[in-house]
Amino acid sequence: MGIPDRLAVRTTVVSGDVSAHEDLVARLPHSEALAWIRHGEGIVGWGEAARLVLPGGEDRFTRAREWLASVFAAASVEDPLGVPGSGPVAFGSFSFDPKSGDSVLIVPRVVLGHRDGHAWYTTIGGNPEPLALLRPPVPPTGVRWADGAIDASRHMRAVAAAVERIRAGHLSKVVLARDLLATADSPIDTRVLLRRLADRFPSCYTFACAGLVGATPELLVRRMGGQVESLVLAGTIARDAADDVSAATLFASAKDREEHSYAADMVRAALAPLCRELTVPDEPELLRLSNLIHLATPVRGRLSEERSVLDVVAALHPTPAVGGTPTTDALETIRELELMERGRYAGPVGWIDARGDGEWGIALRCAHIEGTRARLYAGGGIVAGSDPAAELAETQTKFRAMRHAIDG
Repeated sequence: MGIPDRLAVRTTVVSGDVSAHEDLVARLPHSEALAWIRHGEGIVGWGEAARLVLPGGEDRFTRAREWLASVFAAASVEDPLGVPGSGPVAFGSFSFDPKSGDSVLIVPRVVLGHRDGHAWYTTIGGNPEPLALLRPPVPPTGVRWADGAIDASRHMRAVAAAVERIRAGHLSKVVLARDLLATADSPIDTRVLLRRLADRFPSCYTFACAGLVGATPELLVRRMGGQVESLVLAGTIARDAADDVSAATLFASAKDREEHSYAADMVRAALAPLCRELTVPDEPELLRLSNLIHLATPVRGRLSEERSVLDVVAALHPTPAVGGTPTTDALETIRELELMERGRYAGPVGWIDARGDGEWGIALRCAHIEGTRARLYAGGGIVAGSDPAAELAETQTKFRAMRHAIDG
């Protein structure tokens, strides 16, 4: 898409109106929702003032940033608030593989935001869509489940083949995923899934963009002014009644610690050239979600010069947490062994404003919704000590978040 006509953008400060994630989701007038919500704060949007669909290419983040900068530079902006997420905003979702052409940026006509005690309402373009609820959300009914492109036996064979390559010294780690299909009696309403995910996983980033819906625990990067943050997750165990035992088992696991170190080291190496200050803990910590425990490393830095959040996304993606290491070898292994099209699964998803601020996660625990069908994705990191049956069980655990969102 080319540059749209000069957009008129107006942000209005509101008070006592948008105060919780239930309110944000409830304001969405129809299923074509855009959302980024955590702990009741974030932004939601709908309508399209501008859209960019990108072909494949290593430079897709640069092209997206340049297009968006042109759109925002041509806009007439009235933004008395001036906080991250106010004024013109674009939601985005990028393909995992640079060879894929699924990446998309959407500048919505309406944005509602709430964060850090501020609440706002932004309209973009002429004749913005109304705030009224046009179609009430209806939960999916008659859901049927079926294997996707990769069934259980095929996934375990792929894991075994990957372990052989790793032990032979061809690479150190690769992330392999599989899919699961759901079909409902009528079109699946994104708002229902957002509500269920935000309620059950409040500490995750609940997102929706161009049909991709999920709740990811993994923050790829947050950029607010000169400050950047990332949360590296790799190494996972299911929560159970013996929660402390599970946590201790994960923390002591050589396989999971190895998998995590690859991801943390890569993020450190990617951010170091961009930052004049960078803090990366020597040891991971434990992140407890409602159904899983992850090894986590929070990373914080200060940029050495002015850079958009998309510049930082470009430097980080794909991390070993979703691809592997070395990156080129891991991507080739995924293409050879996974034998399915990931699309935007495990790619960056999030938002960016006209100042270059934004938050981007990795599209995990998610599904691509198309009418009555949903395609769910789940994967795991494979290293030399991986066991195919255990890796299959991990994907089944990771499917549960979206299965709950669809089944209720």
